[in-house]
Amino acid sequence: MAYAYLFKYIIIGDTGVGKSCLLLQFTDKRFQPVHDLTIGVEFGARMITIDGKQIKLQIWDTAGQESFRSITRSYYRGAAGALLVYDITRRDTFNHLTTWLEDARQHSNSNMVIMLIGNKSDLESRREVKKEEGEAFAREHGLIFMETSAKTASNGRRGIY
Repeated sequence: MAYAYLFKYIIIGDTGVGKSCLLLQFTDKRFQPVHDLTIGVEFGARMITIDGKQIKLQIWDTAGQESFRSITRSYYRGAAGALLVYDITRRDTFNHLTTWLEDARQHSNSNMVIMLIGNKSDLESRREVKKEEGEAFAREHGLIFMETSAKTASNGRRGIY
Protein backbone atom coordinates (compact mmCIF):
# COMPACT_ATOMS: atom_id res chain seq x y z
CA MET A 1 0.00 0.00 0.00
CA ALA A 2 1.31 3.44 -0.94
CA TYR A 3 1.90 6.07 1.72
CA ALA A 4 2.76 9.75 1.77
CA TYR A 5 4.97 9.65 4.87
CA LEU A 6 6.91 7.09 6.87
CA PHE A 7 7.70 7.65 10.53
CA LYS A 8 9.88 5.41 12.67
CA TYR A 9 9.26 5.11 16.41
CA ILE A 10 11.23 3.19 19.00
CA ILE A 11 9.88 1.78 22.27
CA ILE A 12 12.37 1.80 25.15
CA GLY A 13 12.38 0.99 28.86
CA ASP A 14 13.19 -1.74 31.35
CA THR A 15 12.35 -5.36 30.71
CA GLY A 16 8.81 -6.36 31.70
CA VAL A 17 7.20 -2.91 31.53
CA GLY A 18 4.91 -3.93 28.67
CA LYS A 19 6.71 -2.61 25.59
CA SER A 20 5.86 -5.64 23.44
CA CYS A 21 2.26 -5.60 24.69
CA LEU A 22 1.92 -1.94 23.73
CA LEU A 23 3.25 -2.75 20.26
CA LEU A 24 0.84 -5.67 19.84
CA GLN A 25 -2.12 -3.58 21.01
CA PHE A 26 -1.18 -0.77 18.62
CA THR A 27 -0.58 -2.95 15.56
CA ASP A 28 -3.08 -5.81 16.08
CA LYS A 29 -5.52 -4.37 18.66
CA ARG A 30 -5.06 -7.39 20.91
CA PHE A 31 -3.44 -8.23 24.23
CA GLN A 32 -1.27 -11.24 24.90
CA PRO A 33 -0.92 -11.82 28.68
CA VAL A 34 2.16 -14.05 28.42
CA HIS A 35 4.95 -12.76 26.23
CA ASP A 36 8.46 -14.09 25.64
CA LEU A 37 11.31 -11.71 26.41
CA THR A 38 12.27 -9.64 23.40
CA ILE A 39 15.66 -10.66 22.07
CA GLY A 40 17.25 -7.67 20.36
CA VAL A 41 14.42 -5.89 18.54
CA GLU A 42 10.92 -6.71 17.27
CA PHE A 43 9.13 -4.74 14.61
CA GLY A 44 5.55 -3.74 13.86
CA ALA A 45 3.82 -1.34 11.49
CA ARG A 46 0.47 0.36 11.10
CA MET A 47 -1.06 2.61 8.47
CA ILE A 48 -3.02 5.64 9.63
CA THR A 49 -4.71 8.46 7.75
CA ILE A 50 -4.28 12.11 8.70
CA ASP A 51 -5.77 14.91 6.59
CA GLY A 52 -6.49 12.41 3.82
CA LYS A 53 -2.86 11.27 3.61
CA GLN A 54 -1.72 7.70 4.25
CA ILE A 55 1.04 7.55 6.86
CA LYS A 56 3.01 4.44 7.69
CA LEU A 57 4.23 4.11 11.26
CA GLN A 58 7.11 1.72 11.89
CA ILE A 59 7.45 0.76 15.54
CA TRP A 60 10.63 -0.87 16.80
CA ASP A 61 10.25 -2.68 20.12
CA THR A 62 13.61 -2.98 21.86
CA ALA A 63 14.84 -5.45 24.44
CA GLY A 64 14.94 -3.98 27.93
CA GLN A 65 17.80 -6.07 29.28
CA GLU A 66 21.11 -4.30 29.84
CA SER A 67 22.92 -6.98 27.79
CA PHE A 68 21.09 -5.81 24.63
CA ARG A 69 21.61 -2.08 25.21
CA SER A 70 24.48 -1.75 22.70
CA ILE A 71 22.41 -3.47 19.99
CA THR A 72 19.30 -1.38 20.53
CA ARG A 73 21.22 1.91 20.44
CA SER A 74 21.61 1.63 16.67
CA TYR A 75 17.81 1.69 16.28
CA TYR A 76 17.60 5.29 17.50
CA ARG A 77 18.99 6.44 14.15
CA GLY A 78 16.27 7.95 11.99
CA ALA A 79 13.58 7.67 14.67
CA ALA A 80 11.00 10.47 14.69
CA GLY A 81 9.98 9.57 18.20
CA ALA A 82 10.48 7.33 21.19
CA LEU A 83 8.05 5.89 23.70
CA LEU A 84 9.84 5.70 27.05
CA VAL A 85 7.84 3.17 29.07
CA TYR A 86 7.76 2.35 32.78
CA ASP A 87 5.49 0.10 34.83
CA ILE A 88 3.38 2.03 37.37
CA THR A 89 3.48 -1.04 39.67
CA ARG A 90 7.29 -1.22 39.77
CA ARG A 91 9.15 1.74 41.30
CA ASP A 92 12.51 0.47 39.97
CA THR A 93 11.36 0.91 36.35
CA PHE A 94 10.52 4.55 37.10
CA ASN A 95 13.86 5.05 38.86
CA HIS A 96 15.70 3.90 35.70
CA LEU A 97 14.02 6.47 33.42
CA THR A 98 16.87 8.98 33.66
CA THR A 99 19.34 6.43 32.30
CA TRP A 100 17.01 5.51 29.41
CA LEU A 101 16.39 9.19 28.64
CA GLU A 102 20.11 10.01 28.61
CA ASP A 103 20.69 7.05 26.28
CA ALA A 104 17.91 8.19 23.94
CA ARG A 105 19.12 11.76 23.78
CA GLN A 106 22.73 10.71 23.25
CA HIS A 107 22.00 8.33 20.36
CA SER A 108 19.17 10.10 18.51
CA ASN A 109 18.77 13.33 16.61
CA SER A 110 18.02 16.39 18.70
CA ASN A 111 14.47 16.88 17.40
CA MET A 112 13.21 13.38 18.22
CA VAL A 113 9.97 13.59 20.20
CA ILE A 114 9.96 11.51 23.39
CA MET A 115 6.76 10.46 25.09
CA LEU A 116 6.78 9.09 28.64
CA ILE A 117 4.31 6.23 29.10
CA GLY A 118 3.24 4.92 32.51
CA ASN A 119 1.93 1.47 31.54
CA LYS A 120 -0.34 -1.00 33.38
CA SER A 121 -2.82 1.60 34.62
CA ASP A 122 -5.34 -1.23 34.90
CA LEU A 123 -3.41 -2.41 38.00
CA GLU A 124 -4.31 0.61 40.15
CA SER A 125 -4.39 -1.43 43.37
CA ARG A 126 -0.72 -2.35 42.88
CA ARG A 127 0.45 1.17 41.94
CA GLU A 128 3.88 2.20 43.28
CA VAL A 129 4.38 5.32 41.13
CA LYS A 130 1.84 8.14 41.42
CA LYS A 131 0.57 9.71 38.22
CA GLU A 132 1.80 13.07 39.53
CA GLU A 133 5.35 11.70 39.68
CA GLY A 134 5.20 10.73 36.02
CA GLU A 135 3.77 14.13 35.12
CA ALA A 136 6.53 15.89 37.09
CA PHE A 137 9.30 13.81 35.45
CA ALA A 138 7.86 14.56 32.01
CA ARG A 139 7.55 18.28 32.74
CA GLU A 140 11.11 18.44 34.10
CA HIS A 141 12.55 16.76 30.99
CA GLY A 142 10.30 18.29 28.33
CA LEU A 143 8.43 15.06 27.52
CA ILE A 144 4.84 14.34 26.56
CA PHE A 145 3.18 12.16 29.24
CA MET A 146 0.34 9.71 29.51
CA GLU A 147 -0.67 6.67 31.48
CA THR A 148 -2.17 3.75 29.62
CA SER A 149 -2.87 0.05 29.75
CA ALA A 150 -1.80 -2.29 26.97
CA LYS A 151 -4.27 -4.79 28.42
CA THR A 152 -7.40 -2.65 28.31
CA ALA A 153 -6.22 -0.19 25.62
CA SER A 154 -7.23 2.66 27.93
CA ASN A 155 -6.36 6.11 26.59
CA GLY A 156 -6.48 4.42 23.21
CA ARG A 157 -8.55 6.87 21.26
CA ARG A 158 -6.81 9.94 22.62
CA GLY A 159 -3.45 8.33 23.11
CA ILE A 160 -0.97 6.00 21.53
CA TYR A 161 -3.40 3.47 20.09
